[in-house]
Amino acid sequence: LSLRPKLKGMNNNEYVTKPHYEILDGLRGLAAVVVLVFHIYEAYAVEKYTQMINHGYMAVDFFFVLSGFVIGYAYDERWGKMTLGNFFKRRIIRLHPMVVFGMVLGAALFYFGASTVFPLVAGTPVWTMLAYMLLGMLLIPTPPSADIRGWQEMHTLDAPCWSLFFEYIANILYALFIRRFSIVALSALVFVSACATVYLTLSAGDVIGGWTFNAPHLQVGFIRLIYPFFAGLLLYRLKKTAHIKHAFLWSSLLLLFVLFMPRIGDSKHDWMNGIYEAAVILAVFPLIVFLGANGRLKGTFAPKLCRFLGGISYPLYLINYPILYVHNGWISDTHYTAKETWWLIILLFVGIIALSYAVQKLYDEPVRAWLGKRFTKKQG
Repeated sequence: LSLRPKLKGMNNNEYVTKPHYEILDGLRGLAAVVVLVFHIYEAYAVEKYTQMINHGYMAVDFFFVLSGFVIGYAYDERWGKMTLGNFFKRRIIRLHPMVVFGMVLGAALFYFGASTVFPLVAGTPVWTMLAYMLLGMLLIPTPPSADIRGWQEMHTLDAPCWSLFFEYIANILYALFIRRFSIVALSALVFVSACATVYLTLSAGDVIGGWTFNAPHLQVGFIRLIYPFFAGLLLYRLKKTAHIKHAFLWSSLLLLFVLFMPRIGDSKHDWMNGIYEAAVILAVFPLIVFLGANGRLKGTFAPKLCRFLGGISYPLYLINYPILYVHNGWISDTHYTAKETWWLIILLFVGIIALSYAVQKLYDEPVRAWLGKRFTKKQG
């Protein structure tokens, strides 16, 4: 989500830039980089108990907290001069160009991922793959019965789009209903969803799931969405402020610590890991956003770093997996270890970040700018 929303004055046509949270930009980008590292090392993991960057998947839950906070910041005070239609136009313009790009990239690389780990790819007709590309561009999920890769993903050309599917649902719920909630009503929703989060983590041992279009995964996906997103919105509406020194440093270290934490316990003690994940989602992630929203950056390097990280975060999130499908397939067939392919890991890390920056500057920002001029109104 953009942390640089624009407001228009009531009596003129000039844009007034609302102050934005540079540290939250940086934290969003840092979490996206962790996702990249987590996805790279997925290819070498034997099972979830030994995977490197073990809690990297929880970056998605952190993104949802950020999204809720930013939605409140960007739109809560604009409803008097902004229609529902204009809100949805703005959200589509912000989110959807990269969804389209990710699906096209996924289609272009689809057959390069043919391997033992993706058993259905080689036998998929081109027209079927193109049909899935079009469905993916519209964020229409496909059920496991229509799987063309073998991993039962609802968006088989670019799996991370599952979280965008839920992000859109959160935006719809906010615009239609929850923007009108009082603090008390919103707090009640957050409390109930927090209870659901604890139930999930204690029963399953983690919050892994949400990317398959079936009842169990949809349940996980909605639980992962509702508490973080609306806790972020509540955090914004409470408007608690503080002056926190070195906020970017402390919030970054805390974020990296909780995402890099090894899995706690073993298969017989999953509840221990469940307690950890519940505590992180319910308390630590909102705390990190609070720290980031109440700090200020000094000097020139830190602001530039945060702008860079924030700028590449969304392209990075949506282009990394189509590329890593190919990498995962190759590792599955060759059985190389991470130590044997250290050079490839570095190349993927640097190359995907560089590509994300290029996509941001050459595609995402220009396309969104053109769409904004073409389809959004002067008001609101």
